[in-house]
Amino acid sequence: MLSAQIPVDVNKPVTTKSLLTINWLFICSLLFAVILNGAAVAANSDQSEFPGRATYPEVKTIALEALFKNLDNVVVVDVRSAFEFNTLHINNATHISISSDDFIDNIYKLRSSTDKDIVFYCNGKTCMKSYKAAVKCAKASIKGTLAYDAGIMDWAKTYPKHTTLLDKILNDSKLLISKENFKKHLLDPDTFADKVADGKAIVLDVRDRFQRDGLSLFPGRERRAYLDQTKKLDRYIKRAKQQGRALMVYDAAGKQVRWLQYYLEYKRVPTYFFMEGGARAFFGEMTDSFFKPQSK
Repeated sequence: MLSAQIPVDVNKPVTTKSLLTINWLFICSLLFAVILNGAAVAANSDQSEFPGRATYPEVKTIALEALFKNLDNVVVVDVRSAFEFNTLHINNATHISISSDDFIDNIYKLRSSTDKDIVFYCNGKTCMKSYKAAVKCAKASIKGTLAYDAGIMDWAKTYPKHTTLLDKILNDSKLLISKENFKKHLLDPDTFADKVADGKAIVLDVRDRFQRDGLSLFPGRERRAYLDQTKKLDRYIKRAKQQGRALMVYDAAGKQVRWLQYYLEYKRVPTYFFMEGGARAFFGEMTDSFFKPQSK
């Protein structure tokens, strides 16, 4: 705790004026300490809410309200996958996936066409893609970039009339799928595996190519369909509905299926489940089980 060291001459008689001076200095030191403490708390809160800011301190960010007020003065770029973009995005946003090989080439073209700041965004406060996009641009000497790091969900909840859901203006934030609704369709890895084992469900692995590493969780029982392969997804959805079978879906970390749920609801799939935590949680449970001490 900050304490004030105020010099006092013990041989000098204490007057009312000197007491007032000492009290004033003490009050000022306390106020300074409170300000410092408040700044530290605010910084810690900011880093807790936006963990990417500590990881990428060099990236300039823009807040939710500031982006809305400056929409006409910036170019908004969605750096997520095409499926995520097509599901939910900021109105008039440009889609340039950070995973694409020509990401920087496309940003170069965009920068040459405008002198406005380029604002990147992705899913939410724990998504690092907006920061990574800005870092990539800095390394390529592309200036005037920022990260809107609150993400699409905060935007959609606050500005539904400026949000597109499945090619239509959202208008009402109540149309967004709640966390409670999403959780109703989650199964822990063990329960998910048990349902797969009974052979009654259609199992889909929707991980990206680079996420799979050639490993299948349920060899011989699962089918593969990338989220961008709409026709392939539709084929399995149609089969599940016609045969009255549940659709069991898992991704890499339990994040991408949140966007798939919008599509499944749009297609009116009656019964579907996701693996909570995705393949990462599945392998995590396997590792924990392997290293768990056996009871005697």
